[in-house]
Amino acid sequence: MNGAMEAVNKNIKKIIEKMTVNYKDWHEMLPYGLLAYRTSIRTCIGATPYSLVYGMEAVLPIEVEILSMRILAETELEETEWAKQRYEQLNLIDEKRLKALCHGQCYQQRMARAFNAKFRHREFNHGDPVLRKVLHVMPDS
Repeated sequence: MNGAMEAVNKNIKKIIEKMTVNYKDWHEMLPYGLLAYRTSIRTCIGATPYSLVYGMEAVLPIEVEILSMRILAETELEETEWAKQRYEQLNLIDEKRLKALCHGQCYQQRMARAFNAKFRHREFNHGDPVLRKVLHVMPDS
């Protein structure tokens, strides 16, 4: 998992680098960079990290200021109807997570196939000449 975390940190760092003017104000842009990372679709899982945690897509600040169709539809609902829809969304979260898991496994298989296609399988028989690395050990004094 260290490799995955390093990839996440690298992507967040790239986002913040594009948003900052100089390196001293990176901490002010960190919340915005994290929001951008969490609400963008990951190729490996086919979903946003936010949707896998909360079961629905995030409402972006711009959608509140300039009303989107999704916000308009939710404001027209009565409270009981909204609660019912939210409950149904939460019931579907496990299905979304399983779908993301399957998507991730398929993605890993595609990446492994692409990686393995670069290498040629070779078989060696007894007596075939091969290159051998000899380690030099320093004698104890």
